[in-house]
Amino acid sequence: MRYSKHMKKFATPLLRRNRMRALLLVAPLLLVGQNCTSLTEVPSDALTPTNAFKSDAEVLAGVAAVYANLRDVEFVGYETLNELTTDAMIVPTRGNDWYDNGRWLEIHRQTWTANSGSALDDMNGAWNSLFSGVAKANLMIDVIQKAGGAEAPRTLAELRTLRAWYYYMLQDMFGGVPLVTSTALKQNPRASRSEVFAFIEKELTEARPALPDRWDASGYGRVTKGAADAILASLYLNAGVFNKTSGVNATGYNSCNVPVAGGTNGCQAAIDAANRVINSGVYQLNPDWKQNFSTSNKSSPENIFVIVHVTDQALGGNFPMRTLHYNQLSTGWGSPWNGFATLAETYDQFAPTDDRRGMWLHGQAYSFETGQPVKDRSGNPLIFTDTIADAEKASEGEGVRFNKFPPLPSAPSGNGHPNDFPFFRLAEMYLIKAEALNELGQTGAAMTELARIHNRHDPANPIAGGLTQQQMRDAILKERLLEFTAEGKRRTDLVRHGKFLNKWSNTMLNGKQDKTNEPYRILFPIPATQIAANPLLQQNPGY
Repeated sequence: MRYSKHMKKFATPLLRRNRMRALLLVAPLLLVGQNCTSLTEVPSDALTPTNAFKSDAEVLAGVAAVYANLRDVEFVGYETLNELTTDAMIVPTRGNDWYDNGRWLEIHRQTWTANSGSALDDMNGAWNSLFSGVAKANLMIDVIQKAGGAEAPRTLAELRTLRAWYYYMLQDMFGGVPLVTSTALKQNPRASRSEVFAFIEKELTEARPALPDRWDASGYGRVTKGAADAILASLYLNAGVFNKTSGVNATGYNSCNVPVAGGTNGCQAAIDAANRVINSGVYQLNPDWKQNFSTSNKSSPENIFVIVHVTDQALGGNFPMRTLHYNQLSTGWGSPWNGFATLAETYDQFAPTDDRRGMWLHGQAYSFETGQPVKDRSGNPLIFTDTIADAEKASEGEGVRFNKFPPLPSAPSGNGHPNDFPFFRLAEMYLIKAEALNELGQTGAAMTELARIHNRHDPANPIAGGLTQQQMRDAILKERLLEFTAEGKRRTDLVRHGKFLNKWSNTMLNGKQDKTNEPYRILFPIPATQIAANPLLQQNPGY
């Protein structure tokens, strides 16, 4: 795959990651660096169940590889695309920085095509990374099934849950995709989105009983019953979107009308799954919200399912590098990249009394090493402004910056920040429950769950009582923006509420419209490179 100069800053460690510490023992398998659904050639160094995994250590390394692949997903795909395509994030062009053939603004303005820069880089990278995870899971499932043993049922449940999560992300982004469940080397046709939905549901439902409630310290980061239930709760809440075989629209969806396993509907099933997590006794809302994302967030009782990061160039995070100014860190491994920001309209949603407003950097910028004010590269005071006058010609300081995942100044590299990335937190279970209750007409009960989250952050401005069902929908969607910005939720939320195609901003367009407002863009295109490699694939309508 191709990477721009800014993507290369964190793409190179991604490519190395598959060779680090035996975590990616199966890296050469199935041409995962090329086209993961065109399984027509076996590399000479490919590892298979017949020529590897002869010891417990090798099996454990193979399972670890399925987890390690999640880091690639965060950096080059799911999290980035689910935020940059919305009002939550923008990467303006700053002089010669962050232009990259226009791909960053193309993502934000929703003007991509199946052959454009963002499709060939970001969407293709996401496709490859996600199917790489599927391929590694399939291999290890085959290995464990053949090996057996006392731990086999739990390990198989673990792998099936991870594979289901990879497929959740695939169908969320691309709709129907090939369902590959074996290590057979062949091209695979595209399954319908409803078939993928049913597969995910079945895998999680069957895997859940064999998963532990929690792991001991040595198993930190491995999936649990709570992780499976959290994925199910999200799957069911979005059932009105995710069960669509073909065609998408911009009007929103009602998951309460979708029958799911167990003879219930999407809304009730979402409540049931969320309640299993809430009532498990394993998780608690963290009284220190910031600690959920800090460099020490491995001890947070709120995080359910995370990507584990450590202070290692190939095994850490880099979100601080994407957003901070060049001069806010100056250690020997290089300065930040001064890219990702947010819109004034989004920043303004965070009330001054809401403690979550502290995740943003606005006004005078400071060094994370000395705590002193810093200047821009021209020697002027560095001031982060909320407005971006022209996203194609932004200054160094325009745009409020994210500090949800703060940096570790002593990190060994820009890609070595130890903040774990949470896919799911307990707070989301309460908000999923609130939304599903509201859609079932239980607005009063929904208010209780919404207030539980909102009032811990902004008690001075509690949620108003007596809201209509539509007002409650709007309040929940806003709360999800306040609670989950930069956690890869925004695009999925906006699609579910029928607002993904709404205009973002008219303050920085340089005479250009900010969005195409074309309904088919609710799904990303199947990258042209994938269709060229696998003629059994069919493109999403509109591309």
